[in-house]
Amino acid sequence: MSGLVSAASIPELRKRVIFTLLMLFVYRMGVQIPTPGINSEALAAFFEQHAGTLFGMFNMFSGGALENFSIFALGIMPYISASIIMQLLTVVIPQLETLKKEGEAGRRKIIRYTRYGTILLAVIQGFFIATGIEGMTGPTGAPIVLEPGIQFKLMTVLTLTCGTAFLMWLGEQITERGIGNGISLIIFAGIVARMPAAIGNTLQLAKAGELAMLFLPVLLIMMLSIVAFIIFVETSQRRIPVQYAKRVVGRRVYGGQSSHLPLKINVAGVIPPIFASSIMMFPATIGTFIQVDWVQRASAALAPGSIYYYIIFVAMIVFFCFFYTAITFKPDDVAENLKKNGGFIPGIRPGRKTAEFLDKALVRLTVVGAIYLSAICVMPDLLITQLNVPFYFGGTALLIVVAVSIDTISQIESHLIMRNYDGFMKAGKIRGRH
Repeated sequence: MSGLVSAASIPELRKRVIFTLLMLFVYRMGVQIPTPGINSEALAAFFEQHAGTLFGMFNMFSGGALENFSIFALGIMPYISASIIMQLLTVVIPQLETLKKEGEAGRRKIIRYTRYGTILLAVIQGFFIATGIEGMTGPTGAPIVLEPGIQFKLMTVLTLTCGTAFLMWLGEQITERGIGNGISLIIFAGIVARMPAAIGNTLQLAKAGELAMLFLPVLLIMMLSIVAFIIFVETSQRRIPVQYAKRVVGRRVYGGQSSHLPLKINVAGVIPPIFASSIMMFPATIGTFIQVDWVQRASAALAPGSIYYYIIFVAMIVFFCFFYTAITFKPDDVAENLKKNGGFIPGIRPGRKTAEFLDKALVRLTVVGAIYLSAICVMPDLLITQLNVPFYFGGTALLIVVAVSIDTISQIESHLIMRNYDGFMKAGKIRGRH
């Protein structure tokens, strides 16, 4: 921790941290700006009544923006959904696969298409939300929308779409000019901002007798144990030994060194739960605001707490673990690079055999990572539904908070190392376990 404090003496790093904090502050300020035409008191009462339902999940990922029906009510989820669609299309459409291999120019085109997709999804989701909320009332029967009509729909769609576009730009600015992944930090900030309210709700439940006081220490120990387990797994690695052959150039001998190839147990990181949650939210958004009998039944079947929700959620986590790992780590490319640089894994022939070995190791790690992510995201929620604990303490939220924190601290360490300040980090450096 002393290393992170000493990092404030580096001007460039200090500017990046301050810029990130300012952008997150702008995001939290925008959460408090309501969309025009909304009865805020009726809406707040409605969300208080539905805190433990699907609305609670939406509200958590939007950082309370949906509860206020602010300009950021859609959150960053349309961008995540568009990213999922683009990555899937990259696999099945050869032209997009070619663009991906063109380097920086191709990457920029894919980002541009993702932005277009984000706007389209935001318009669709904004329209369904505006249409559905017009017929909703608070617990007292007061209408949530003050003046329903086409003007309200157009204003709401325009406002929510612009809010999502601004959040998308905000996340990209944090990634480029700040510290950490901007999109993940926006989700992180939203979840952290809601945690004090969740703690307050838990204490109120305990005072009202709905939650046993003796259970509070058990809840705290359970959360700390989950956090410790997440930190342990996220920093664990399988280190595959790599030996470099000696090369003689003139009178000098190069190579002959030993190194290792680090493979994380959870190769895909926090992306699969975010992707899976985003996919589960998108159809539920439509179903929640369309008052049709079969749509309502389907929405109820996919609501948090139902067996179908957990089955599909786990299946999506497993799928995205393998999918994201497959597109981010190419065993063939790694084996080819090792061969070009004179490196080899002891006991494994260079080339195809090395690629097969890496692929086999990666599959095993991905299986373990998928089981770990599924357990972390589902088991706490199962306990929550049985013990009446606020939804904010779910495993997905804790996983995102811990994983994003580790990733951000690791990036700060990388900047310190680049500036020859590695000595600052001796006491608090995050080291991989193997």
